[in-house]
Amino acid sequence: MTESNPQDVTYTGTSVVKRFARHKMAVAGGIALSMMMLLAILAAVIAPYQFDVLDLDNMKSPPSRLHLFGTDDLGRDQFTRALYGARVSLSIGVFSALVSASVGTLMGSTAGYFGGRIDGLIMRFTDIVFSIPLTPLVIILSAILKPSVPMLVRLIGGLGWMATARIVRGVVLSIRNLEYITAAHAQGASDWAIIVRHVLPNAAAPIIVAATLSVGGAIISESVLSFLGLGVQPPVPSWGNMLQGAQSTMESKPWLAIFPGLLILITVLSVNFLGDGLRDALDPRLKDR
Repeated sequence: MTESNPQDVTYTGTSVVKRFARHKMAVAGGIALSMMMLLAILAAVIAPYQFDVLDLDNMKSPPSRLHLFGTDDLGRDQFTRALYGARVSLSIGVFSALVSASVGTLMGSTAGYFGGRIDGLIMRFTDIVFSIPLTPLVIILSAILKPSVPMLVRLIGGLGWMATARIVRGVVLSIRNLEYITAAHAQGASDWAIIVRHVLPNAAAPIIVAATLSVGGAIISESVLSFLGLGVQPPVPSWGNMLQGAQSTMESKPWLAIFPGLLILITVLSVNFLGDGLRDALDPRLKDR
């Protein structure tokens, strides 16, 4: 017996694209985010200098033709550092989101599919972790552990999976007793095979949306940690530690803080708009107009 995906009748690839295209802010966010990622990838080609090259004759110089974003207190070109910082900040944001989405999907699908005591244990554990103030915890762990990009990815991603777990559990609970799941059981498929082949495809849309939205939160977390000196360590640039270096001269040399702050703002807004557009486009309850 073959049952179609219950969401197939309400949206297709074409209808998803049409819905997304009608969300103008999401399209703009996607374009802005794509451009930011392209600049980060091509940083070595675009950047006029090396990110750690010192120019002691041009310390804290304002934006100019030679230094588009000005220079910092060591004469390092801020435009170059912003491009290389985009690599670090975006990498931490994307890979942290992948970690949190993977852990959340595993926890949520296991809880929703098996139910009973397993569901109770997993969701109580999720509630406990969810109730812990994450920012102070991340600060403490980052202070104890040696800050590095891989460590920050594991730390931020490993402490941000709870919302995804709840979303996935809700989706799995709504579909685990449908006829095509029962048919797969009758054909002798194992529980994990059913979860991977039949259950998770139905949860793909909310997982994609949750992962997309978590990118912005991960970038902000990295920026906060780096601003506090507990994240990416100089001379490796990130937008957060660029802000940290600018805090003592924000009044006299505001450009040192304005440019990395704007990049964080634009990127996080773009991610959030993109996530909103994907959520609306992938919502099977919406009808094409």
